[in-house]
Amino acid sequence: MKPRRWPLYTVLAFGYAFLYVPVLLLIVYSFNESRLVTVWTGFSTKWYGELLRNQQLLDAAWLSIRIAATNATFAVVLGTLAANALVRHGRFRGRGGFELLLTAPLVMPDVIIGLSLLLLFVAMQQTIGWPDGRGFTTITIAHLTFSMAYVAVVVRARLAQMDRSLEEAAMDLGARPLTVYLRITLPLIAPALLSGWLLAFTLSLDDLVIASFVSGPGSTTLPMVVYSSVRMGVSPQINALATLIVLFVTVAVIVVTLALRGGGGGRAR
Repeated sequence: MKPRRWPLYTVLAFGYAFLYVPVLLLIVYSFNESRLVTVWTGFSTKWYGELLRNQQLLDAAWLSIRIAATNATFAVVLGTLAANALVRHGRFRGRGGFELLLTAPLVMPDVIIGLSLLLLFVAMQQTIGWPDGRGFTTITIAHLTFSMAYVAVVVRARLAQMDRSLEEAAMDLGARPLTVYLRITLPLIAPALLSGWLLAFTLSLDDLVIASFVSGPGSTTLPMVVYSSVRMGVSPQINALATLIVLFVTVAVIVVTLALRGGGGGRAR
């Protein structure tokens, strides 16, 4: 190691340790036999069994997964349409306002978004009778308002960097615009779509503040259950749940990395 670089490597090591050592400790203590999460008494997997028998956590996890998957799918569709409008259609009337509305959720505090959507849903229910109560639909719509903006940023960056000569060549050969988009453009931006889908899924699965405003009885998401449980004392089941989430995120990151590398190799060929 060069003498001039050891301070950089030292700071880097401390930074990674600060980020990941707590996660590693959480994973280790998920296999702790003791009910006390900070006292190691032996190796055991019983808390994973207790987690699988905790119906409240399972119901909340299933609700959060359904909301996140639905939200991510619609966010990719709407975010891709918004990105296409900004990249492919140049200057149009209302472009400035459209960009402002699209990027506002990125910087808007979650409390403001949650409160404003709650007031909107209450006013709509009193006026037109929909939505009938607050639950899966209202949470999904609320998550869609901000996750769509993240997807649009990711897809917009990919579209702006894409070489359009392939699309122009296909149209010169007689392909219709829809065919060009489906068979050339979408495969080229597929890694960005996958990244946007996973980003929207993660943001929805992780949200606590906005979901607390727009949820109702019987629609408690997983972060809400975890937060209420932690306030009364950390349970080893929460450690087991967090370990499974870390495993899921790790697999998702690996899949996205392989997809991005595959997309890069395809473009190079």
